[in-house]
Amino acid sequence: MSHKRIPKRKAAIAAGGVVALGAAAVLLPNANASQDGAADDATPRTLRAADASGLSAQLATALGDSFAGSYYDSAERRLVVNVVGGDAGMVLRAKKAGASVRQVGNSTAALNSAARTLKAEASIPGTSWAVDPRTNKVVVTADSTVTGARWNRLQSTVRGLGSGMATLKKSAGTFKTFASGGDAIFARTQGGTVRCSLGFNVTAGDGSPAFLTAGHCGVAAEQWSDSQNGAPVATVDQATFPGSDLALVTYDDPGTQAPSAVDVGNGQSVEITGAAEATVGATVFRMGSTTGLHNGTVTGLDATVNFQSETGGVDTVTGLIQTNVCAEPGDSGGPLFTQDGGAVGLTSGGSGDCTRGGETFFQPVTTALQATGATLGAGDGGGAAGDAAGDAGDAGDQQPGAGQSGTDPSGAGDRQSGAGGHNSGPAYGSGRTRTP
Repeated sequence: MSHKRIPKRKAAIAAGGVVALGAAAVLLPNANASQDGAADDATPRTLRAADASGLSAQLATALGDSFAGSYYDSAERRLVVNVVGGDAGMVLRAKKAGASVRQVGNSTAALNSAARTLKAEASIPGTSWAVDPRTNKVVVTADSTVTGARWNRLQSTVRGLGSGMATLKKSAGTFKTFASGGDAIFARTQGGTVRCSLGFNVTAGDGSPAFLTAGHCGVAAEQWSDSQNGAPVATVDQATFPGSDLALVTYDDPGTQAPSAVDVGNGQSVEITGAAEATVGATVFRMGSTTGLHNGTVTGLDATVNFQSETGGVDTVTGLIQTNVCAEPGDSGGPLFTQDGGAVGLTSGGSGDCTRGGETFFQPVTTALQATGATLGAGDGGGAAGDAAGDAGDAGDQQPGAGQSGTDPSGAGDRQSGAGGHNSGPAYGSGRTRTP
């Protein structure tokens, strides 16, 4: 973003225009009516990912208990809605609304019950689970540390749920919070230097300039700098971890100008227009000071992750966005966003790296805004996500800027604002919550 604060005395924004991701993509208009205008047209509509999110929310309300989740088919640019039960009227209602309908066996209530069983019986460090609407199952993942008796316990719990309700898979990496560094921010603790990433610049409830980052960064240290050995420029106002993973940090200089834009390298940035809800199947982008710019797909919502705590216990975080976007230590707190400026999430943690891939989880921005009372962009407190987001589904593998290629065109993997590698101290605290 222009992640770095800009005091009034240096208010001139760096050269380089604000660009849209995948500028060559053709954005489809919002379809609010059937293609031929007929009220009974049941042909699935072509939708943008952001519009699909709004339609999904409407159908969830309209269909009630018959609604069993949805996902965005980026290839067909359609919203696929799962409907449980044989009520032909519910199916017709979803089709008339423009969705592609799929009848499934597991209701939302049954899937949520399975997740509660996992929480009660298998909250093991190194595990995660989320509902995958594409399979209509709960997908449970165990990292490389889950072995022996722990693996047997997890496997037994998943088997008890039934093969039609849950699946279990192994991750080669280790679930960890990615704290260490869009632009890096630094703090000093007794354990050494903590480095995280700034997520999105916002306005605090009292009108002060501030930014959002990961909660496990905010509970690690109270004061943060924009350079490794520099004086503090911002102070934690609120931070929560575990449970959630969010922090609001206010700039010490009330005259700081904090533009809502993500710095994607090479003098280019993407303007953030507001908060956006994640949609399974949609393409999203992540920026971090360790690995730069990467994109991938949302694979699950309302995910639960059990991180190993410093004390040997488990730090459980719920309500996260699950993706196949890679991340590494130093990327914690960094922004997850859509093609044309929807703020989606804050990097929390995951497994793997940007060489072999892996799972990465994000704190939803909408939840962070609601929890902290902050606003993003033009007074967006997190409610008007659908209209603010861009066409994530059209982004494909495109990256910012014409003619650029690869997933790190900015060279951000080497751009750590003076950081000499990963942090030397832990980037999460004891799970305490800071409040004003």
